[in-house]
Amino acid sequence: MAEKKKTFEQAMIRLEEIVTQLEKGEAPLEESLKLFEEGTKLVSFCNEYLDKAQTKIKELSELEKENEDE
Repeated sequence: MAEKKKTFEQAMIRLEEIVTQLEKGEAPLEESLKLFEEGTKLVSFCNEYLDKAQTKIKELSELEKENEDE
């Protein structure tokens, strides 16, 4: 069964859930470590997504500027 690709928004929601759970401090150490690991993966995913979005915006802005200069 193919895993559905997560969106940036879904990743952020899950990250918020993880932070809330960890801040409560009620999870056992092993579960906290798993949550932390999942959270770091989500942060990497979100950063990569934002980097790609920033690159795309920069490319579109430069293209628009080139079109205005013609």
